[in-house]
Amino acid sequence: MKGKNLGWKIFTIACAVLVPLLFALNAMQAARYMKVQNEVKALEQKQVELVEENKRLITDISLLSSGERIGKIAEEELGMRKAESEEIVRVEMRR
Repeated sequence: MKGKNLGWKIFTIACAVLVPLLFALNAMQAARYMKVQNEVKALEQKQVELVEENKRLITDISLLSSGERIGKIAEEELGMRKAESEEIVRVEMRR
């Protein structure tokens, strides 16, 4: 009878220690999950912002590299003009 009673006490103490411990571990895991979930949301938002910025930059590159714009700058700001055909000199390099 004494051995049976001792086993029951050990089982009760083990449960009394393990149940709160498992609850604490569960709470820790939930906190870690929430932290990671928030990090993922922040990274997804950053990705959306970077994609939008990339689209804007690609549009800017298209506008800034257009031949019409470059020609206008060459003529108006740099005083350049298109060469006449008699002004073009061709040079051939032979090995």
